[in-house]
Amino acid sequence: MVYEGLSDSYTALLDAAKEAMGRAYVPYSNFRVGAALLDDEGNIHHGCNIENAAYSPTNCAERTAMFRAVSDGKRPGQFQAIAVIGNTEGPIAPCGVCRQVLVEFCSPDMPVVMGNLKGDWTISTVAGILPGAFTPASLDNGER
Repeated sequence: MVYEGLSDSYTALLDAAKEAMGRAYVPYSNFRVGAALLDDEGNIHHGCNIENAAYSPTNCAERTAMFRAVSDGKRPGQFQAIAVIGNTEGPIAPCGVCRQVLVEFCSPDMPVVMGNLKGDWTISTVAGILPGAFTPASLDNGER
């Protein structure tokens, strides 16, 4: 896929997200989403959306990638960027729940690369996609 004007490293990350998109389990919506999470060692953790007939157990691609990375031993602050892709009119953005998970594990300035299958893209940051986020620091009531 050609993403005009996008750096080679972010293009590679979107390509990895597209590969993950092909693994999505979406028998109900047929709406495939892929994510690729780059860690501090240069490893890519793939994620795809996984549906369930009961709907609420469904998991988004971004959270699948993050939870996979955490289960592989990664911890908050060890991530460099995430890319997410879908077959949408414009670049796909993480849902609200995924944004909250990114806030928990990623630095506020970590890039979030959003794309679609037509080659459209945009880049924001974790803080940019969830301003005023509830963070671990929000739990500090001064009693510690």
